[in-house]
Amino acid sequence: MPDDRVTQFWDGEHIISRWFANQVDGYDGISWGFYYLYGPDAVWETLPSPLVDSGAIVFRDREKLKRQVLTLLEE
Repeated sequence: MPDDRVTQFWDGEHIISRWFANQVDGYDGISWGFYYLYGPDAVWETLPSPLVDSGAIVFRDREKLKRQVLTLLEE
């Protein structure tokens, strides 16, 4: 990303994508293009929770994600 405010972390071995697929979505594979939305009360112990919303593909579900984020910001 050509923006100094952005930090990109590349996970070439898909460790995070595999973890979310297995632990949150419940399947053995890779979560591609997913988003996982947690609110301000979320706590990450064994699993982050509570999960407010999730979806895929981000571009396809962008309006749903936008509504959920706006709802969280209003709280």
